[in-house]
Amino acid sequence: MSVIAAENISKRYIIDHKRSKGSNTLRDVVTESFRNWFGRKQEQEQTFEKEEFWALRDVNFSIDQGDRVGIVGHNGAGKSTLLKILSKITEPTTGSVRIQGRVASLLEVGTGFHPELTGRENIYLNGSILGMKREEIRKAFDAIVDFGGIEKFLDTPVKRYSSGMYVRLGFAIAAHLDPEIMIIDEVLAVGDAEFQKKCLGKMRDVSASGRTVLFVSHNLTAVQALCNKTFYFEKGRLIEQGETNQVIASYLSKVSKTKLVRTWQTPEEAPGNDRVRIRRIELIPDYPDKATHIDVRTPLRVRFEFWNMTDRVNLNLSLHLNSLTGECIFNIGTQSQTYSKGLIAGECYIPGYFLNDGSYTVSVMVVKDTVTPLFNLEDGLTFEVEDYREGVAWYGKWPGYVRPQFPFEMKMVEEEAFAK
Repeated sequence: MSVIAAENISKRYIIDHKRSKGSNTLRDVVTESFRNWFGRKQEQEQTFEKEEFWALRDVNFSIDQGDRVGIVGHNGAGKSTLLKILSKITEPTTGSVRIQGRVASLLEVGTGFHPELTGRENIYLNGSILGMKREEIRKAFDAIVDFGGIEKFLDTPVKRYSSGMYVRLGFAIAAHLDPEIMIIDEVLAVGDAEFQKKCLGKMRDVSASGRTVLFVSHNLTAVQALCNKTFYFEKGRLIEQGETNQVIASYLSKVSKTKLVRTWQTPEEAPGNDRVRIRRIELIPDYPDKATHIDVRTPLRVRFEFWNMTDRVNLNLSLHLNSLTGECIFNIGTQSQTYSKGLIAGECYIPGYFLNDGSYTVSVMVVKDTVTPLFNLEDGLTFEVEDYREGVAWYGKWPGYVRPQFPFEMKMVEEEAFAK
């Protein structure tokens, strides 16, 4: 049975751009700011330009009772706008939404809380907003406090809560007051790993009891673990909907910013100098299980080609793999050998289950006599590694830049019966 149906919903916002007639240089802006500060405001004739921005365009879907629906897409894709419409926080500009059942939403930190009220008072306030009777709230009260872990601060005004405490209490209320439909935005990213695990487990329990869950997250592993259906949004449009693994694979293949090869056809146009010129740098993934994107399982080969302009010279290649923020993950070099003039190639193999998920850059340096750099191609390639997990119930961010599968075992060495 369909509990949510959206028909041709669109949401338009009008953006005003203020324009002052005359110059808008940095000098003018600074001068005007000083005049305003010291009470010598100079009146300027201003015009306003209006721009239409469509956060959603012609979105259609239906969600059945008990579905666990993930919603993915880049920032600005329209995901949060959709949830606000479904939560009746805002109305669509065109189209209609039909919802059957009581909706509990957790869209951002502090939503629905009164800052001057205590945690205890906000539990009753939120329950009343959801249409719960006081006795129903009282029955769920202890479970809410225990799940949120805020017993010590229960009678403290929530304006003094940290963002993590806000989220724990908000999720606990939304999950325990028996909503038929539960809507959760990326706000769960504020919580720690242990709380994320509890939330995902609770959302599974909620859906197992026949209730419906909508879950927006950039944590694709969590979406895959929780959701049986997924919607992929891009620039306000619903691009694809269907079975979660299929939609996420399609999403990753479409939005990947990876540029796996750079080639220069002639030495004259290639980066380098009068001693060496780079002809080609390429990242070659060995995709597992018909995958279309690089994840932590994927073995990689990094291949280089460069023109050597000097006869009888000892050369070696040095490869640097860096994080996107500049930390060096590793530096590995070839053996130095004597080469004549001509085209030289090199290749480095990076095994699967070595790199953690994240963004990386590859740079390559040509070195003479193992000590003298001849040319360094910085940021030669940039690529993304996506997450992948099996048999793990934790879906927080895996720490570190590397994630190797070294031999690591444990075993019983002595069995002992402990007295009770």
